[in-house]
Amino acid sequence: MWMITVHARENTKMFEFDTEREARAAFEDIQGSKILTEVVYFNDPYLALSTV
Repeated sequence: MWMITVHARENTKMFEFDTEREARAAFEDIQGSKILTEVVYFNDPYLALSTV
């Protein structure tokens, strides 16, 4: 999951995206001070170690 946090004047807004591509496209259009963050959950399947 990807998040964009926007700080504009007295407001803080957060936007959530499923893919990096979506987030980066929106990031270009959003005005204000912004931060793009990837949220990683430790129970995501791609983080599990293989026992092979």
